[in-house]
Amino acid sequence: MGIPIQCEFDSDKLVTKMDVTFPADPVNISPVVDNLMKHARELACCDGKEFEIELSLREALANAIIHGSKGDVSKQVHCTVSCDDKHGILIVVRDSGDGFDPTRIPGCCQGENIYADHGRGIYLINRMMDAVEFKNNGTEIHMRKF
Repeated sequence: MGIPIQCEFDSDKLVTKMDVTFPADPVNISPVVDNLMKHARELACCDGKEFEIELSLREALANAIIHGSKGDVSKQVHCTVSCDDKHGILIVVRDSGDGFDPTRIPGCCQGENIYADHGRGIYLINRMMDAVEFKNNGTEIHMRKF
């Protein structure tokens, strides 16, 4: 993809345990998440925080597939999971869509949105992770758990 991942991690100590690119098909979410979580547990990057990390990863991948790639299986989703002792775990999910402005997403806890059966992914990610950033016009989400 050619876009470097910028973060506060010390690249000399950074361990990238998983770097995967897959077709933007929802059937890929569970196998990818299961594999990523297995490797994150082996690195002890998520001790005691598995639920928050797994839920956020599932939501980010679903958003990249459904909204970013518009369910087009010819498009790709890219995900990396890295960690170090000082900064915890960094998950980057990148889609090949047009992007979006995260400040324009309607709040899911207000008005009629309370009754919607969708639209809570970004809200949940922001509540579960310690730091969340959208980059490259919203085609990339960087999630950190310390």
